[in-house]
Amino acid sequence: MKSMIDKIKLVTLAAVVLGVSFATSAQTNSKGLPPSSIPTFSTEDIARTGFFYAGGKYVGAPGKEVMDGAEYVEVMVPKKIRHPYPIVIFHGAGQTGTDWLQTPDGRAGWAYLFLKAGYTIYMVDYPARGRSAYVPEVDGPLTIRTAPNLEQVFTDIGAQGDWPNAKKFTQWPGDGPNKGKMGDPVFDNFAKTQVQFLAGGKQAQLNLDAHVALLDMIGTPVILLTHSQGGEFGWQVADARPKLVKAIITAEPAGPPIHGVNIAKLAYNQNPNLSWGVTSLPMHYDPPVNDPAELQPVLEEKSEGPDVVPCYLQKEPAHKLANLKDIPVLDVSGEASYHRVFDSCIAKWLNQAGVKTEFVKMEGAGLTGNDHQMMMDKNSDAIARYFLSWIDKHVR
Repeated sequence: MKSMIDKIKLVTLAAVVLGVSFATSAQTNSKGLPPSSIPTFSTEDIARTGFFYAGGKYVGAPGKEVMDGAEYVEVMVPKKIRHPYPIVIFHGAGQTGTDWLQTPDGRAGWAYLFLKAGYTIYMVDYPARGRSAYVPEVDGPLTIRTAPNLEQVFTDIGAQGDWPNAKKFTQWPGDGPNKGKMGDPVFDNFAKTQVQFLAGGKQAQLNLDAHVALLDMIGTPVILLTHSQGGEFGWQVADARPKLVKAIITAEPAGPPIHGVNIAKLAYNQNPNLSWGVTSLPMHYDPPVNDPAELQPVLEEKSEGPDVVPCYLQKEPAHKLANLKDIPVLDVSGEASYHRVFDSCIAKWLNQAGVKTEFVKMEGAGLTGNDHQMMMDKNSDAIARYFLSWIDKHVR
């Protein structure tokens, strides 16, 4: 009997050893696994994920209807939800929700850091952008940035940037003789993520409708994280649904108010820009404003420093952005970005209009050398942690 038991133990032990061997072999066998040239990273913090569409309506003649204005939304739920307010992320012009998933050098993007911290995440592709339908005869013409333009304003700005702080850029993750330029593998990956986008003003209204639908679907207050062009859209949806926005973090939002700026000459041009102060669409001001001219914008007598422009502000007494007054805002600006020329102007407009806005030059927080695409920079993780620490302090 004892020998039989011993034999059973030996067979069992052999099976376990073989099982471990087979498992190890399956994990290390190159067949079926991506090559090292294809970046992957752990998704161990995700409990559930999915996608859906927010908003949209049928357009077109009877019998030829198509769906227009719907917005692709990707949702990720952490294994342990530690915070009651999800984070909803709005991307910049020519970009999509992929910005938050992975950096162009293959690191996990901001979405996974926020998941690890216990936040549910929603990421969008704007209507007529990326994975959201585009209807040419309804939505209007498209444009796309050229690779030389991407180099000049985002990635090779130390050599090509024509604004004062450009040479302070140190955080591009590429390397080698073509760093930040065509032929740099990291730049090439970045360029592949840049997509066509609406050239006219139709995007703002499409986005407002879709974003309102999204917040209504979520149904609970959220924290908005916006970047560049997405900054304008964050103010708009917060104005439309103030009770569903708990806080806003904006990374170099669309600006400046009223007119565009020649960043090389540090001078305003006559091109209209954000005529309602922080948006191109009407906002709820108190006293009410029916025409943006009633805001009576006036230019500051002098700028706050030699490398920035003066800002347009309202003539006092200023109209207040009544629906945003209880929403705390963090507005950050990268040390080397072209936005630095005018970045403080959005924060000044908001504060004058009664919106509690903290404007942070990132080098003052120990985050140096960043440009406009900070979610892709070498120190992107540190920036995300800074945002999380701000939320911990300001969102109750």
